[in-house]
Amino acid sequence: MTDAKPPLPDFDLNAFTPYRLAVAAKRTSEELSRQYRDQFGISIPEWRVLVHLAHEGDATSVKDIETRVQLEKYEVSRTAKRLVEKGLIVKAAHPSDRRLVELALTDKGQALMAELLPRAKAYQAEIERRLGTAFESLESGLSELLRKTD
Repeated sequence: MTDAKPPLPDFDLNAFTPYRLAVAAKRTSEELSRQYRDQFGISIPEWRVLVHLAHEGDATSVKDIETRVQLEKYEVSRTAKRLVEKGLIVKAAHPSDRRLVELALTDKGQALMAELLPRAKAYQAEIERRLGTAFESLESGLSELLRKTD
């Protein structure tokens, strides 16, 4: 005798916004990552840490990067280790809280980002071109979704 399974409600995965956002984010991230991976040997997590450090301009704590780039602590730590080994960043204890680790770009990391950031800006322009008039609405909607509501 088999247990009868309850019927499932109608559900169109292809019309489910969280799914579509995740797929679109992954696809666009992978399109850009092919460029920096093939030419510079940088992974997506490495890009996220490097671009965050470039954006901040100063030493930034691992905890801040975790929060901002949506990576787990172990991912940031593992990524930071690889970037230190590549000579792209340095790690140091936070001056006022020795429990925190700060990361900063090295001169080599700064030079790499000087090459990569124009490519990222060009990719942004390509996305804007592909979306045309829908771009402003997308940006507005994303801002609303990303706005913190505590």
